[in-house]
Amino acid sequence: MEIRRADHIAKTLEEQIFNGTFANGERLDEVRLAERFGVSRTPLREAFQKLALSGLVEQIPRRGVFVRQPGPVELIEMFEVMAELEAVCGRLAAVRISDAALAELREANARCLATVAAHDADAYYWENERFHQIIYRESGNSFLEQETLSLHNRLKPFRRAQLRLRGRMDQSMTEHEEIMDALSAGDAERAAASLRSHVAVQGEKFHHLLASLKPSVA
Repeated sequence: MEIRRADHIAKTLEEQIFNGTFANGERLDEVRLAERFGVSRTPLREAFQKLALSGLVEQIPRRGVFVRQPGPVELIEMFEVMAELEAVCGRLAAVRISDAALAELREANARCLATVAAHDADAYYWENERFHQIIYRESGNSFLEQETLSLHNRLKPFRRAQLRLRGRMDQSMTEHEEIMDALSAGDAERAAASLRSHVAVQGEKFHHLLASLKPSVA
């Protein structure tokens, strides 16, 4: 129960950091927030830790927790690295993925499709996360998997923000199908290129992401 509360609190705070309710550099008052959410400080501190993992807050000993939004240059640099890490995972997974894992990936993709049909962006995000994590695992390189997961966690709120763009979920599903085809065919270079393009934030996606963060990064 405490973990579920922490997830809810973290998501609410994440949205309020994005919409400017909490400004960049603002201190988050632990006592007031605990009262507001009607919880003890334990789930609140867990929520802070989740936000710290994605870099949306900074925990400073003896001072408190402060909102920290990355600027546009930092964001694009992180997404560039994320796209390359996923490309490497795809390249390796294309030659190493098992039939059972391919079936698991197809199931995850089907769940993604169901959430698109339901117009449920939040559910799509979580199913999409499962889809990507299977690919990380099937790279067969545990060090790469952990490094990719680490940056994935850092970028969670920003990847979620992209789904607010109209038509993005449908576009994402089309990209998933290309990724699935490449992995099924064992085509390492096509899998790498498909994942790189899928994750890269450029053009309309990047402008939308910046607009969603505008109150905090302006």
